[in-house]
Amino acid sequence: MTTANLLLPLAAEQKSADVTDWAARIGWVAGLLLFVALVYWLMRQGWKWRGSLQSDLPELPAAPDDPGEAGLTMTGRYHGSTTAGQWLDRIVAHGLGARSRVELTLTDAGLDVVRPGARDFFVPAERLREARLDKGIAGKVLAEGGLLIVTWEHGDRLIDSGFRSDRSAEHAAWVDALNSMNKSITTHRTSTTEGPAR
Repeated sequence: MTTANLLLPLAAEQKSADVTDWAARIGWVAGLLLFVALVYWLMRQGWKWRGSLQSDLPELPAAPDDPGEAGLTMTGRYHGSTTAGQWLDRIVAHGLGARSRVELTLTDAGLDVVRPGARDFFVPAERLREARLDKGIAGKVLAEGGLLIVTWEHGDRLIDSGFRSDRSAEHAAWVDALNSMNKSITTHRTSTTEGPAR
């Protein structure tokens, strides 16, 4: 028997090994696509359900016609809002759950949050409570101090909103400015409530 005759059965075996069970492959692909669609639908339903649970949250305030002179400005990203002190309890009502680019402006009147492609909002100065540096908020974890967290009051709820500047070195100046503004407003509010000393 020649070498050529020995190679013929091997060539035939290799050729038959290339045959694919297309029906099984198409079935697996279709099943995988259905599973992905189901997971996406469940996530969407969960988002809607969370939004309905937070329907008591009032409408977000809009910026006043004359917000005053800009003290600080910042461009970066808005990473979402949560219930204050509970970094996994995401707030999605009124578009607060949508991540986006952001332009922040701090004035005497408050904090103007402009979000291209998402809903803008304004936090009046008397509603600002504190600012701090942190490493995470629902769905986003960064290095220590990588997020600027602004705590503010809306309705009867305290909210933490997370921002990241394009230049993270700016975060410390924002923390100082926001906390100084809050301290000044608190002092003024206390002195007005107590009245002049006798």
